[in-house]
Amino acid sequence: MRIHVIGCSGSFAGPGGAASSYLLEQEDENGRVWRVLMDLGSGAFGPLQSAIDPADLDAVLISHLHPDHFLDLTGLEVFWAYHERDDLPQLPIHAPEPLPERLSAVLGRKGPVPDGVDCVPFDYHVLRDHQQFSIGPFDIQVREVVHPVEAYGFRITAGGDVLAYSGDTDTCQALDDLAVGADLFLCEAGYIEGRDDRFTGVHLTGLRAGEAAVTAQAGRVVLTHIAAWTDPAVPLAEARSVYSGPLELATPKAVYDTSRSESPS
Repeated sequence: MRIHVIGCSGSFAGPGGAASSYLLEQEDENGRVWRVLMDLGSGAFGPLQSAIDPADLDAVLISHLHPDHFLDLTGLEVFWAYHERDDLPQLPIHAPEPLPERLSAVLGRKGPVPDGVDCVPFDYHVLRDHQQFSIGPFDIQVREVVHPVEAYGFRITAGGDVLAYSGDTDTCQALDDLAVGADLFLCEAGYIEGRDDRFTGVHLTGLRAGEAAVTAQAGRVVLTHIAAWTDPAVPLAEARSVYSGPLELATPKAVYDTSRSESPS
């Protein structure tokens, strides 16, 4: 399973890259490559187009409805609805239930698509806690995590490997369950110890991300969702203080492979 970092900046697009977005790729038994996008936050649709033709997407997973995780769906919707290809199917979007209304509000319209557009570009599917479903070779487990809004993390199995994605969360049992034995644990570390102690139920620190990795016995950890105002060396050092396995920071354009332990391309 390949994971392309489209954007990894926390809370908003940073000077060096877009907000959260990760592209998953996996070949099925017939050699067909399936592509699933996890989140499409502010600023991410531009670099997504540099990574792939968005018309090749098979589905999108949206962890929660904060702008740094879903806002650039507005661009993807326009791309899909007005594309010169007239054979594009509806694109499955798995997300919290309010997403269609939220997109309509952002775009200032009353319905899910503008008047005059013949197709409905997205096929919406509502996420629920403990849900399980498949998209091509990807088997997806959904757990609701701890955040100020309805939010989900994902455990994705393909080709015998497991990717755990925290989404945005503070420490919780659901996060531990998602990450158990994961080959790669893509884990947010939006806060740091001391500075952000007044906030609870919002984000992990590097320390708490490392503790979750230890509890889950995750094989490899990639820290992500670090805001532009944070020195990424700080959450990295916090995580390293408790987790001794392979550990690194997500960077834009990095590509990870769950079957390998070396650094990304």
